[in-house]
Amino acid sequence: MFGIQTHMDFEGQGRAEKLSRIIITLFGIVGLIWGGYVQLFSQTVFILAAGFAVAALLTIPPWPMYRRKSLNWQKPRGEAGEEAKKKEKKK
Repeated sequence: MFGIQTHMDFEGQGRAEKLSRIIITLFGIVGLIWGGYVQLFSQTVFILAAGFAVAALLTIPPWPMYRRKSLNWQKPRGEAGEEAKKKEKKK
């Protein structure tokens, strides 16, 4: 069935966090430099807010680049596994 994917794999979460930190840091540095140049702290805040918006747009949605290495979960045990557990408990 076709549906909207709503998950990220573990490595994708790490990539998203690293990317968001890089984006916010770069926008913060540019904002400080520009705000200092024009002597308006509001420009620094606006540029940093734009960085937060860009980072949120690129890292919050579960884009396919964050779902490349999904985990292969172990298959559930059948009834034989449950019977073996019961036998062990009796002993």
